[in-house]
Amino acid sequence: MKKIFYIVSICLLSAACSGKSHKAEKILDSKTAYKNESKIELPGKFYNYANPKIPAYFSVETEGFHGQLPALKSDNTPSDNPITDAGATLGRVLFYDKKLSKNFTVSCSSCHKAAHGFSDERTLSEGFMRGETRRHSMGLTNARFYKPGHFFWDQRATTLEDQVLAPIQDLVEMGMTRDLLVERVEAAPYYPALFKAAFGDEKVSTVTISKALAQFVRSLISTTSKYDLGRAQVENRRDPFPNFSTLENEGKRLFSSPIPMGGFGCFACHQGEAFVAEEATSNGLDVDISSDIGYGQITRDPKTEGHFKVPSLKNVALRAPYMHDGRFSTLEEVVEHYSSGIKSSPNLKPPLSIFGKERFLMNAEQKTAIVAFLKTLTDEKMVNDPKFSDPFVK
Repeated sequence: MKKIFYIVSICLLSAACSGKSHKAEKILDSKTAYKNESKIELPGKFYNYANPKIPAYFSVETEGFHGQLPALKSDNTPSDNPITDAGATLGRVLFYDKKLSKNFTVSCSSCHKAAHGFSDERTLSEGFMRGETRRHSMGLTNARFYKPGHFFWDQRATTLEDQVLAPIQDLVEMGMTRDLLVERVEAAPYYPALFKAAFGDEKVSTVTISKALAQFVRSLISTTSKYDLGRAQVENRRDPFPNFSTLENEGKRLFSSPIPMGGFGCFACHQGEAFVAEEATSNGLDVDISSDIGYGQITRDPKTEGHFKVPSLKNVALRAPYMHDGRFSTLEEVVEHYSSGIKSSPNLKPPLSIFGKERFLMNAEQKTAIVAFLKTLTDEKMVNDPKFSDPFVK
């Protein structure tokens, strides 16, 4: 495939740069001036983001699980920002571009790494001045299939288009202003053609930046994990998958069967083929939730205190550590929490509120089987797909 290369020298924090904003950006030593040569590599023809191959089972209600919508009916893509090949390509470049941080040191991808399921291996991510974020980085896989369309652990962003601009402006994460963001993007010589292809005009705005980033994030869908390869070979999700081991099939059964049928009802909070919950919830981490009340801080409704968004389980084995505060280091620790560590609280919901007081008390074989099943949700093909990779050549 023919490649297109863009090479540009970018002057960072130097008097030799454009005089528009460098006076206010004394992030480095005022005597420091250096140049960084940036080169992006894009294919001669756009990658396919707009029309990926979606499995047929994404279009049907998950069999045997009442009320679980087909994944495609949970799509939060707005009518005014459909995914296009050109738009998502622009979003990919923006996602990996360190110019979107105040001192040119971090990008969106710094906290959402493909190798870690588009999350971060750190408990708390480092911002542009090495300050730590308040919560653990959420994985982005299948973000498109969260029907309410709210983002962040506390759901403070009402749309993905709102969410993608917030870290860029956060004083810890990337430290930018909207005006400086537009100025930086306008100054890079590889963006005019990308904006024109995406939106028909070279003009840069925070609206088009947010739309392009949202398109790229929504394109991060998982359909080629070991689970998906097995699911495509059976009529019903409860049937044994021919490509699974006995242990993996047992883990799938325990995960996907309700408690009265001998399972643990994990599907209640990790629903459908996208493995995404339909709403924020509590998973019984603490009795005292006052240190971080999550969604309750946004709604001001005491009934939602201690509730957090539930991300997709796709690529979960790559995303350690776990939970909104990164308290668990392994999947084994997570499963142990649900087995013996659920804490009762007023806002705990079924099935945890029903069975959590007595605890699920899984035996060793059951815990091992569930972890084995969770590992089948890893989508190596997806996280290594060139169309989701860093276009900046090192």
